[in-house]
Amino acid sequence: MADAASYVLMQAENGSLVRVEHNRKKRQFFIRLNGYSDRAVLLYEYIGKKTVDLQHTEVPDGYRGRGIARLLAKASMDFVVEEDLKAHITCWYIQKFIKDNPLPQYLQRVQN
Repeated sequence: MADAASYVLMQAENGSLVRVEHNRKKRQFFIRLNGYSDRAVLLYEYIGKKTVDLQHTEVPDGYRGRGIARLLAKASMDFVVEEDLKAHITCWYIQKFIKDNPLPQYLQRVQN
């Protein structure tokens, strides 16, 4: 398994680069906002050896509508693809993300 914490730089809707961090021990993706005082987070749990449940995405009120949840959703689905996992999706936002971005590599890993 890779390190407990890693990150990827993703491009936000406004063109800026955003650091999406992944803490495998805490089973979460997060983006530090406003320096380090606020965080947007996506939580997941393993529900089988090769299956994760993408459970919850939360973005602080003042940061909503900026595409931050989309970056978290993309990072989590890219993780599912890279690790060759299946995804059970409890979070309504990630369900919406996949509906809006029906990439074959995502769709073939989603469990109903």
